[in-house]
Amino acid sequence: MVLRPQERSKLDETEDRDFYAYPRFVTHVDEGFIDRLTVLYREKLQLGSRVLDLMSSWVSHLPDDVELGHVEGHGMNEDELKKNHRLNHYFLQNLNKEPKLPLADGSFDAVLIAVSVQYLQYPEAIFSEIARVLTTGGIVIVSFSNRMFYQKAISAWRDNTDSGRVDLVKSYFKSVPGFSEPVAIIHSGSSLPGFLQMLGMTSADPFHAVIAYKI
Repeated sequence: MVLRPQERSKLDETEDRDFYAYPRFVTHVDEGFIDRLTVLYREKLQLGSRVLDLMSSWVSHLPDDVELGHVEGHGMNEDELKKNHRLNHYFLQNLNKEPKLPLADGSFDAVLIAVSVQYLQYPEAIFSEIARVLTTGGIVIVSFSNRMFYQKAISAWRDNTDSGRVDLVKSYFKSVPGFSEPVAIIHSGSSLPGFLQMLGMTSADPFHAVIAYKI
C-alpha cells in the first residue's frame, strides 16, 4: 500500500458530506494557476474527447475553444455542479466511502483532478478506478497547488513539502498497473519581499501537475 493508516487520517474526521453541504462559489487558486491549467488542458485534450472531471465544482477551467464530446462531472455539492456550464452530466459520490465509480470500462479519453487530490484517503482505489474507466492511450491530469482545506487534507499531504506532494501523486500512479511513467510539470510561485507582503500583496500560487497515460 502507498499510504500507512496514519497517513490517511484527517484532522476533521466528521462526515465529508456535512463539510461540503454548502456551496462554495469561489476559486481556490489564483488566476495565474487557472491560466496555466487552462493552457495545459488546451495542449493535452483532444477535440471530441470524453472527459471525466473528478472532484469537480462550479467551474472546470476547461478552455472554451476546445469542443469536447462529453464532460462528466463528479463532486460532493449539487449546487456547485449544477452551476458548472461545461458539464453535460454529473453525479454525487463520496469517494472516501465509495471508491467504485458508476461508470463503464473504457468510457473516457481523459480524467482530470484539479486541486482536490489531497482529500483522497484511499488514492490507490481511486487511481485503479481511473485506469478502469480510461480508454487505452487516455490521459490523466492531476493538478494542485499548496492550498487546501487543512482540516480535510490527509496527513500525508498536510505534513509534506511541495516536491514531496509531487512524488506522492506519482506514487499513486505507480501503485496501479497500466499507467505510463508519470511526468510532473512544475512552476514555482513567485515570492515577494517581506515589505510587499506587509502591504497586503501576496505571492503567486505554485502550479503542479502530474500527467500519465493508460498503456
